[in-house]
Amino acid sequence: MAPSIRPAIKPLRIINALITFSTMTTKTSSDNGASSTGDSVIPASHADLLTRPLFVHLATKGPNGTPHVNPVWQEWDGEYLRFTTTTTRRKCKNVMADPKVSVSVNDPDQPYRYLEVRGTVERVEPDPTGAFFDVLAKRYGLEYEAPVGDAEHRVILVVRPERTTSQ
Repeated sequence: MAPSIRPAIKPLRIINALITFSTMTTKTSSDNGASSTGDSVIPASHADLLTRPLFVHLATKGPNGTPHVNPVWQEWDGEYLRFTTTTTRRKCKNVMADPKVSVSVNDPDQPYRYLEVRGTVERVEPDPTGAFFDVLAKRYGLEYEAPVGDAEHRVILVVRPERTTSQ
């Protein structure tokens, strides 16, 4: 039987990992939603990742505890992140059971630049006309004939960011 061969870890790989880790930042808000410096929990250096029409990945916790992640449209108003979904979809059912969510987005122009936002769904607002879907469809350049077909089941998930990680 041949002995197992374990590849050597290259010192450069370790140095790169340390440099990458040291450039990551974390920001946590206080109880009132403001960070310890009094500004938004979203770092100004990465706010463009939420103001640009980029797809974000919304993570929720499934009924058996497994992560459930979907690319979604979003809108950031400086205080809340908003998403559209329907009451029949898994992500809505998940946040009704556990309102903690996480969102990640990376910069398509600089793939190693990213923002992760952790927060709580504070409200699930009815949107029976699909009006918010229309807002996001326009923002993301989707041409379609309104109203959206599942409008009667539409809701808006309103998330308050509580913590971020960015690079």
